[in-house]
Amino acid sequence: MLKTSGVFVFWNGQKVFYYLDGMSKLTRHLYFQVIIAIIIGILVGHYYPQIAPTGELISTIFINLIKMLIAPIIFLTIVLGIARMGDMKKVGKVGGKALLYFEIVTTLAITIGLLVANYLKPGKSIDFSSVSGADIAKAARIQQDAAGFSWTEFLLHIVPSNAVEAFAKGEIIQVLVFAILFGYGITKLNGKGDGLLNTFERISEVFFNILKFIMKLAPIGAFGGMAFTIGKFGLKALHPMISLMLCVYLTMFLFIFIVLGTIAYLYKFSLWKYLKFISNELLIVLGTSSSESALPGIMEKLEKMGCHKEIVGLVIPAGYSFNLDGTSIYLSMSMIFLAQAAKVDLSIWQELTIIGILMITSKGAAGVTGSGFIVLASTLAVIKVIPAEGLALLIGVDRFMSEARAITNLIGNGVATIVMAKSEKAFDEEKYKLAVGV
Repeated sequence: MLKTSGVFVFWNGQKVFYYLDGMSKLTRHLYFQVIIAIIIGILVGHYYPQIAPTGELISTIFINLIKMLIAPIIFLTIVLGIARMGDMKKVGKVGGKALLYFEIVTTLAITIGLLVANYLKPGKSIDFSSVSGADIAKAARIQQDAAGFSWTEFLLHIVPSNAVEAFAKGEIIQVLVFAILFGYGITKLNGKGDGLLNTFERISEVFFNILKFIMKLAPIGAFGGMAFTIGKFGLKALHPMISLMLCVYLTMFLFIFIVLGTIAYLYKFSLWKYLKFISNELLIVLGTSSSESALPGIMEKLEKMGCHKEIVGLVIPAGYSFNLDGTSIYLSMSMIFLAQAAKVDLSIWQELTIIGILMITSKGAAGVTGSGFIVLASTLAVIKVIPAEGLALLIGVDRFMSEARAITNLIGNGVATIVMAKSEKAFDEEKYKLAVGV
């Protein structure tokens, strides 16, 4: 008689062959499916580069499906959170503490990027003559965009002139501002808004149910993203810039496990268990090169980890605009890399100036298309000692470093949310232990 036990098959009491039940369970996990999709995407992109346009189409459709949900989920989460708090002073306190934390940590990220780039000197052996004409032309267009960047326009961009348009365009920071005001309005109803809040609760559940369905398509999106990147740029694009790439990845690794690891230790939670718990979101970001693709998922995971919903709703959207740790590291290292490639020796005062400028301009990356290059070009224009034409060096490998930036940004924002929740005594230790298996 045939029987199964664990991973074995028995026939009349005799073990005859392995039963792959354990493997079938593994293949049903999203993270396993995404890993396989990424590997297949790399191989297909490498051997069949003509698939790049199709891969871009697949990846873009998946990211758009996620973006479709981001604005309503953020709006509902923030409104419900503020209504539950019932005290705008507390909202202001949490927001102020979060912005202070963001500035301190991103400044650390910028400083670490400068120190590592100065020590390892990734741009020392780079030759400007290797830059293609097409990349030089693209760098010139980026310089024009940077020249048109206005801080007045950026500040005006924060407050929506049309709330419906903010939702339609997926402007996270504008939706955040409108949601805070809407939540404030509900708190002034003196209990008469309970019916509206119950409706919002149900609508929020609907959106998260849609999200769960879309996330089943994550392996397809990851495959498309990797097939596009490898197919369009090719692994050969990495060779001349491998030193910068390795330095950027190494610096982000050190930042995550030393800086964020120390913060996690001080606030008494395990960074490693946190990373393991959000592994699905990290792999989705790796496959799509977009931290936005994991925004709704990371909010849900942080709530499951014990962070109160109102804290998650305030800190995560604000962090996506102002707590760009990975982007800060990339910008500071790129500045030093370009100086080294142009054989420009920066003084200690010039490097301190770069830190000061990036502390401000890196925040200008919020909600601006192609923001990394635009912020870099605008900073180069202020420094005036590093040739902005060097941007052309970075164009070919920028896509390969966008994954590291996006992953570091995602991890940093999650850590910031846990820190804010713990500092506000809005963290459920029992839910945390249950979630991470302590």
